[in-house]
Amino acid sequence: MNERIDRYLSSHYQRRLDELSAFLRIPSISALSEHKHDMKQAADWVAGQLRQAGAKNVEVHRTTGNPVVYGDYVHTPGHPTVLVYGHYDVQPVDPLNLWESAPFEPSIRDGKLYARGASDDKGQVFMHIKALEAILESGEQLSVNLKFCIEGEEEIGSPHLPEFVETHSALLAADVLLVSDTTMLGPDQPAICYGLRGLCALQIDVRGAKSDLHSGLFGGAVPNALHAMVELLATMHGPDGSVTVEGFYDDVQPLDPEERSALSTLPHDDDAYKAALGLTALHGEPGYSTIERYMARPTLEINGLYGGFQGEGTKTVIPATAHAKITCRLVNDQDPERILGLITAHIRSHTPIGVTATVQRYDSGRPFVTHPDSPAIQVAAASYEAGFGVKPYYTRMGGSIPIVEVFDRVLHTPVVLMGFGLPDENFHAPNEHFSLANFERGLRTIAHYYTHLQNV
Repeated sequence: MNERIDRYLSSHYQRRLDELSAFLRIPSISALSEHKHDMKQAADWVAGQLRQAGAKNVEVHRTTGNPVVYGDYVHTPGHPTVLVYGHYDVQPVDPLNLWESAPFEPSIRDGKLYARGASDDKGQVFMHIKALEAILESGEQLSVNLKFCIEGEEEIGSPHLPEFVETHSALLAADVLLVSDTTMLGPDQPAICYGLRGLCALQIDVRGAKSDLHSGLFGGAVPNALHAMVELLATMHGPDGSVTVEGFYDDVQPLDPEERSALSTLPHDDDAYKAALGLTALHGEPGYSTIERYMARPTLEINGLYGGFQGEGTKTVIPATAHAKITCRLVNDQDPERILGLITAHIRSHTPIGVTATVQRYDSGRPFVTHPDSPAIQVAAASYEAGFGVKPYYTRMGGSIPIVEVFDRVLHTPVVLMGFGLPDENFHAPNEHFSLANFERGLRTIAHYYTHLQNV
């Protein structure tokens, strides 16, 4: 690690932590319309930090959704240009009662910074801005030109960013797309991600009678919407965990033996995995290891199921309506629109008698896989080694960043997925947090990448 950059980062630790805390206090929840003002505030905050770091041409671009923040530091013609992508929006905080500290009041406990967005993705976005600042302020030289594209809708599927990327493709043109929104395998186990699963989401609404009914007066004579929903959902999986929607696996590309062999060498222990999650057994598609199941195989998951009486005590009703939220994680070459169509057809053909079922479609994104041997990824590996003192692993990630496939398709840019979160940092859940040790080592890793990526 460059000594001048390291000294700068060490001497500005507290200021950096205070600034990140200010960022985390903004409740930029993109899924909730009442936070529209907070989205604008977060975008403006990012723009201000980019200017402070030394970026030029900083602008908050309006879209029909939330703003996109752009800035750049294009200083050396002929050198590679890196486009940094990230997002300033965060997930809702429910259930609030499970948070040990207020989700938008950052708190440090045991070397971890707790707040919504700490790891996903405000903390990681902030690292890139501060790495640029550290290089410029310490008098070191960037080996690359930098562009930043920071959006506010990733947590709702980036519905307006594809149009922005296509419209501004010349502005965003780069030699490498760099994303820090993935995880390491564990403490002191950095990982470069070369594949992401795709995503599609939907809601099923089942209706029976025109209103809730008294279970004593009508029970046994009329359909129960919740019973019907449970019956319908049960048709979507077999007892072994496989998805039974007709055609679901048709376009799945099998894992080749070489990749399966490589994935089998990743550090993982099923017993420790179960213990860490508080489980007595694991469950999933037969014929695949746990790592293969959560990194490289498709899924159909029920994320929420509700209807009828939800309050304390009992209420003897037959619910008129029931609702279920479902997401699928997809792998190459599954098309999210085709999968949504297959599930919709399955619902129509399996809806129990006496009720109706309708489908609402939500966000979707295609899967993405690249080759880990690209020069840009190999420099990232060297940078991890410089920042963490160990060689990184090469992994797929079970999560989705839908816009990555769009960048790849529109800009034809190699993608480097270089994350610093940990799998147990509760992103999307109560008590989200970020390891401050990884935050600091990650800063140095990014700075090394920016000063050593010369030929791609």
